[in-house]
Amino acid sequence: MIVALEEAKYWLVNFREDIEELGSALHVDDLAAEAAKLEETTTAPGFWNDQQNSGKTLQRIKQLKDKIADYEELKAKLEDTIALAELAIEENDESLVAEIQADVEKIKKDEERMRISALLSGEYDKNDAILSFHPGAGGTEAQDWAQMLYRMYTRWGEAHGYNVKLLDWLDGEEAGIKSATIAIEGPNAYGYLKSENGVHRLVRVSPFDASGRRHTSFASVEVMPVFDDDDSIEIREEDLEITAHRSSGAGGQHINKTDSAIRIVHLPTGIVVGCQTERSQLQNKETALKMLKSKLMEIKQREKLDRIEDIQGVKNNIEWGSQIRSYVFMPYTLVKDSRTGYEDGNIQAVMDGEIDGFINAYLKMNAKV
Repeated sequence: MIVALEEAKYWLVNFREDIEELGSALHVDDLAAEAAKLEETTTAPGFWNDQQNSGKTLQRIKQLKDKIADYEELKAKLEDTIALAELAIEENDESLVAEIQADVEKIKKDEERMRISALLSGEYDKNDAILSFHPGAGGTEAQDWAQMLYRMYTRWGEAHGYNVKLLDWLDGEEAGIKSATIAIEGPNAYGYLKSENGVHRLVRVSPFDASGRRHTSFASVEVMPVFDDDDSIEIREEDLEITAHRSSGAGGQHINKTDSAIRIVHLPTGIVVGCQTERSQLQNKETALKMLKSKLMEIKQREKLDRIEDIQGVKNNIEWGSQIRSYVFMPYTLVKDSRTGYEDGNIQAVMDGEIDGFINAYLKMNAKV
């Protein structure tokens, strides 16, 4: 057991260099300088008069300070664990082996998480994300698969401390969903979830097939950043077809009582958005318009288009050959990403939201690290 303590201490001491490299990758000194500069602006006359900008500034200060504190806590944890290992070796205290080994694993995991966050350097990576779920062909089986994906990403968001907000929901005919949209709000939500945009393939014995045959189903996950600046996208009222309808699905007591849900069709592009979970029709309309602007902006940025007239809705077919990831429940259990090659055999954990391995592999691949 003393050998285990010596090995842990050796690893911890050598890991100091990795922690220092992480500090450089995170640009901790630059973050501290930016936070100090922003804090100076909060004392300027008239700062609090503009509530929207002052709110954004305070939010940015908090994000910077949280990231710095996170890194400093990791450094402190490393030094504390080294000291504990040295004490255990000196006292020949084998009772501390399990605690020190657990601390080593936590330090590894936290360092990996922070190193991945350093890869989030895209222009919109720090923004909130909007996720929409759509089943492919296949009726009830595909609609059930779309709802399983909705649950997976909801679980992921909640486990990571994000605010997960249901925006729109359309029930399937027998089970599952015809469509659903959620907002995942918090630092770097889009940066992490952008890897999930695409078609997801399911292979399983369908619970809706009395013959117990194996089925292959597809569903798409659309991921968009929430854009802070919508001024560059101008939407004309005459380009919108707006309809009110009765809400359906998982929305609490307010659902199915009023025709407050809103669905908007953007006629020039054919893009459809909807919202049904706000308290009033007006609020639902405002949220749906924000979703539409984000969708148009995302397509414009991706396609490098200058005019809104050039933007078209997503045309990719939700079918075989276009999938980014396959989830196999039968005859074996495996989730495999076709882009990175990353795979995980614990399919139940994945469906419960444990998808960080897939996200991290994608970020590393695109950063060429």
